[in-house]
Amino acid sequence: MSQHAPLTIVNGRLVLPDGTITPGALRSQGGFITALGAEVSAQDGDTVHDARGALIAPGLVDLGVFEIDKPAFHFGGITRAALMPDQSTPLDIPSRVRFAAQSGKPDFWVHPLGAATRGLAGESLAEVALMREAGARAVATGRRWIGDSGTMLRLLQYCAMLDLPVITHAEDAGITGKAVATSGEMATRLGLPSAPAEAEALAIARDVALAELAGARIHFRNVTTRAGLDLVRGAKARGLRVTAGVSPAYFMLSDLAVAEFRTFAHLSPPLRCEEDRKAVIAAIADGTIDVVASGHDPRGAEDKRLPFADSAPGMAGAETLLPLTMNLVRDGVIALSRAFELLAANPAAILGVNAGTLALGAEADIAVIDPDRPWIVDSLKMAASAGNTPFDKQPVQGRVLALFKGGITIKTKRVTA
Repeated sequence: MSQHAPLTIVNGRLVLPDGTITPGALRSQGGFITALGAEVSAQDGDTVHDARGALIAPGLVDLGVFEIDKPAFHFGGITRAALMPDQSTPLDIPSRVRFAAQSGKPDFWVHPLGAATRGLAGESLAEVALMREAGARAVATGRRWIGDSGTMLRLLQYCAMLDLPVITHAEDAGITGKAVATSGEMATRLGLPSAPAEAEALAIARDVALAELAGARIHFRNVTTRAGLDLVRGAKARGLRVTAGVSPAYFMLSDLAVAEFRTFAHLSPPLRCEEDRKAVIAAIADGTIDVVASGHDPRGAEDKRLPFADSAPGMAGAETLLPLTMNLVRDGVIALSRAFELLAANPAAILGVNAGTLALGAEADIAVIDPDRPWIVDSLKMAASAGNTPFDKQPVQGRVLALFKGGITIKTKRVTA
């Protein structure tokens, strides 16, 4: 990257780590940010990009995606993503982790999450230390919860020694079984296999207790219920090394979205009731939730055009991650700077990467963003490999105008509505 000309972005509004948003410019050289502020100007030989009053923000860091889908990530302003281990061959050995870590370069960084157990079966531990050496930034249980408490405790103890975070799916599988919906009026009306929302709280309660015993770092990838959020809030109050994330669907939609058997709203965990949706918004506002991630999981017609109970869970979320989070800013739930903590700084900190913030010495992953630019989500025109989104035809605001990875231009096309 050092062979490329230095980059200077001028006439923008800098989203700074201290929460301020101030007019200024940014300069990078050799892949890193070397200057930023009101007095920064381009030097001879620099590549210059005029932000024209737009935000100069860190590139987004997406914590927990199921496919490396670069066109969708670039559209959404995402420059790095943590890849879940649930691949056609699970990321449970060092060679697969090493290959995944190289798969996005040079214009996208992939941070593999090593499988917590062999084959993600929840039984014997995978080669965690060797996967860390191969590039794993954390280990993850995948789409499933580890039901055996002894296995989970050993995993947490081992990862505590290695200072690796454990990313877990919080649903007690013994309760959820093959459920595809949350128990309640909507599931009953549709006749869908369902499980009580308490399955999430039970899983979180056990894993928090084990993490406390092991002294480990644990991240709950999607916390979607009031009871689960209360447990995370309490764990943080006790000083435990607990973080929590959520995807926009859980603060935008309730289980009413599955009416008429809309398989694009078939997610894992399933959508919750309206009370839980409001609890997620409150938890984002008070800092209980640390990360908003896309959970990007593009699914084609062969997975979605099926009876609801037979369809695969998941949605294409990379392109809508930014604008849906901007809804929280417009609604006064969070400040604009807090949005970029959730989307960039906090996930980067969990992964231990030098990105997600506009600071001297940080990697020059930069997005130029118009937070108010309107556009309409269209599942037929998405950049993702499949357009399975429950937000089809919904008007949104917030668009990436330019994107830079390590100070190198990825996208500079000026978009129209």
